[in-house]
Amino acid sequence: MQIITTGDGSHTLFSEQFNEVYKSRHGAIEESKYVFIKEGLEYVLSSPIGEDARRADGVAIRIFELGFGTGLNAMLTMLEAEKRNIKIDYTTIEFYPVDIDIIKALNYTQQLGYEYCYGPYHSLHLVRWNETHQVTPHFSFKKINESVFQFNIPHSAFNIIYFDAFAYTHQPEIWSAEVFRKMYDALELNGILVTYSSKVVVRRAMEEAGFTIEKIPGPPGRREMVRAHKQ
Repeated sequence: MQIITTGDGSHTLFSEQFNEVYKSRHGAIEESKYVFIKEGLEYVLSSPIGEDARRADGVAIRIFELGFGTGLNAMLTMLEAEKRNIKIDYTTIEFYPVDIDIIKALNYTQQLGYEYCYGPYHSLHLVRWNETHQVTPHFSFKKINESVFQFNIPHSAFNIIYFDAFAYTHQPEIWSAEVFRKMYDALELNGILVTYSSKVVVRRAMEEAGFTIEKIPGPPGRREMVRAHKQ
């Protein structure tokens, strides 16, 4: 692993094993905020599901993430849960965990200006696998160390899927109709999947799995991204 400083000043990792970066070289934090928070979480919060979540006794928004990686998406979502006073139940899967010493060298909490999040961010990586943990008052977290091909994802269990695998050119098997069928089944009706990729082959695999595809403007460095709907 190599630590790389991206265009917005935040770090990402370069994996020699996959010959790929974990986040965009144009800006790691900027990409995560745009693709997963703005076009994923905020989109759902503007729907009736979000109205239910914002009530005093609100229900939790349930998120599944494919590709925990550095934990950046999870940390940003955790910060949103606390800031917006909403409950989020977050489940993530990762087959190749990043070593904690590398995680401690990343500059996300400093770049975001949330030094108090230093402990909770590291705890995402330190807590036991395959168990549910209440990391902050509003953020419930479970991480699973398993291949997506072997993991039995619960049906109709999630409102949002963050699909953050390595690029199609490096892991084409992850971007298959087989995997997207599992994602489709895991979503509740009217749930969404968001991802940075809008390759034709990826969209076709999603459509084969049953998704309705919405192409939207992408983050810096990408013309388009995809928000896929289970309707």
